Formats: sequence, C-alpha cells, structure tokens
Amino acid sequence: MSAGTSGRAGGGLGRALLRRLPLFGTALGLVLAAWLVATNDIGAVASAFGRIGLAGLAAVVLVRAVIVLLCGLAWARLLSGLSPAETGAFVVLRYVREGINVLLPVASVGGDVVGGRLLTFWGVTGALAAASILADLLIQAGTQALFALAGALLLARLDGEPAAALAGWMLHALAVAGLALAAFFAIQRSGAARFIERRLTGLARRFAREAAPAGGDGGAASVQDALDAVWGRRRWGPVAQSVLLHLVAWVLGAAEIWIVLACIGVEGVTISEALVIEALAQAVKSAAFPIPSGLGVQESGFVVVGALFGIDAGTAIAVSLAKRVPDVVLGLPSLLVWQSLEARRSAGLVR
Repeated sequence: MSAGTSGRAGGGLGRALLRRLPLFGTALGLVLAAWLVATNDIGAVASAFGRIGLAGLAAVVLVRAVIVLLCGLAWARLLSGLSPAETGAFVVLRYVREGINVLLPVASVGGDVVGGRLLTFWGVTGALAAASILADLLIQAGTQALFALAGALLLARLDGEPAAALAGWMLHALAVAGLALAAFFAIQRSGAARFIERRLTGLARRFAREAAPAGGDGGAASVQDALDAVWGRRRWGPVAQSVLLHLVAWVLGAAEIWIVLACIGVEGVTISEALVIEALAQAVKSAAFPIPSGLGVQESGFVVVGALFGIDAGTAIAVSLAKRVPDVVLGLPSLLVWQSLEARRSAGLVR
C-alpha cells in the first residue's frame, strides 16, 4: 500500500470515528442511565417527580425559556452593528441550537454548527456567522467557568471532607479549563486561526476534492477577519453585554433547582446551595460534552452533588428529570422551526 493510500485510509478512519462519536456517546449515556435505574429506587424517583406537579414543571419551562432568550440576546449583541440580521433571528436560532443539542444524537456543539449555517439565511456571511459562533461558544464556556468557580468557592465553605475534596478537584479542573479558554481566545486574536484555516482548506481540497476559489487564502482569511471585527477594541461594550447576559442565564439555572426542590418538599435548601448544585452539575455535564445532552451524566452529577446537601438519590434524579422537561417542551418546536426554515430556504422564501 502506498503512503498516499495509507494516508487516505487513515484520514477516512479518523473521519468515520468522528462521525460515530455522538453514537458512542449516546450508547455510553444509555448504559450509565440504565445503571442509575438499576441501582436506585425507581419508586422513590417517581414519587419525588410526581410531587413537582404540572405547575412546578411549567415554572421550570418558563425559566428555561427565559434562559435561552437571554443566550439569544447575548449572541445578537456580539454581531451588533456587524450583520444585517435582526435580534429576533438570533433568538429563534438560539432555540434551534438548543433543541438540536439536547434532543438529537449529536455532540453538544452540533446545534451550534447548524445555528451558524442557518444564520446565513438572514444575509450574514458564512465567515461572520462562523466567527459569531466561535466567539459565542468562548463566552459561554468562559462564563460557565466563572459560574462553576463561584460554586466551588461556596462549596469550599461547607463543613466536611467530601465537600472540601470536591471543591479542591473543581478548582484544579477550572485552572486547567482556564488555560484552555485563554489559549482558545489567543488563537482567535493572534491570527493563528488563519493558519489553521489554510491547513483545513488544504486538507479539504486533498481528501474531499471540493472546489475552492482561486487564491484560496481569501476565504480562509475571512473568518479571521470576522473574528477581528467581533473582538474589535471599540466593541468591548457589546461584548461585555454578551458576557453579562450569559452570566445571568447561568445564575437563573439555579432557579430551576430551587423551584423543583421546593415543589418536592425538600426544606432548608437556600439559593446559594441551589447555585452550588447547578454550577457543579452543569460543569460535570459540560465535561462530558461528547455524550448527547449529558445523558446519564447529568443525573449522576446531581446525585453526587445533592448528597452533599442531604438530598437522597431518588430526589436528585427527579430534579434532573425535571430539568429535562424543558428540553422536550422547548426542543421539539425548535426542531420543527429548523425544518421549516430549511424548507422555506429550499423554496426561496428565506434570503
């Protein structure tokens, strides 16, 4: 076998593995979920979930709707003055991004890729749409790290060795995450992204044999230019607004926890404790991003963190299941909107 043939075979294998990663993640999540079912009292979970009631679940769905709305506004602020798309388009597409990420067997960034593509339907260039997604994901991850840091610091104040050990582990993990985020930001700002794009473009031409415009560097450089525009020195105001909106969205997630626990009848859980539970559970879920919607991982995270506050496993799993209700209630209509946009685009009804 020649070196070229071997290279193509290796590249094909790598692409095949990447395509199947979400399916492997789904299978792993199902195994973990089955293990949780087998090792816990299902009757206790059902009893706790039943006590939430329709009013409690409706309140959780409403809070989640506000959270996604804030994230859509945060995305729109990043392109304020740079794109022809109105704020409403960003909000709608943010719901679509969320629906794809939580309901389809894709890694947790699959919806973001689709959202960037759909944004071009509103006349936004592909380069600017891609840059907005990269910047939005960076801000989302950065604000989540800050939220998790606040949760870890609050957790460190609790008595007991388990709380101290978990807080220490979280702080070490956040230090590593902080370095990764700083590197990601540096790549976006230094021009290294332009070099990476040229290499990816070259690989696409070599293996996929896709047609490319003459001079190829123009298309590669455009995303870097768009990133430079998004992070421009005179745009710190919109960027700061985006950061603030994401932070508020993360904090509101704790309201879902507090509402559910109050409906179940768990007494003595304060807002600060709900913040800790939400922050750490979301951090655990994000760390397992290859598993679609953190299936099984989210529930395990709630069980571990909830135990620190005297919340039994059955109740913790019920809380996690309650937080998945908005995934379905808001996600299904979002998927329908996605398909409607695709159909309208095909019919020439969307720009």
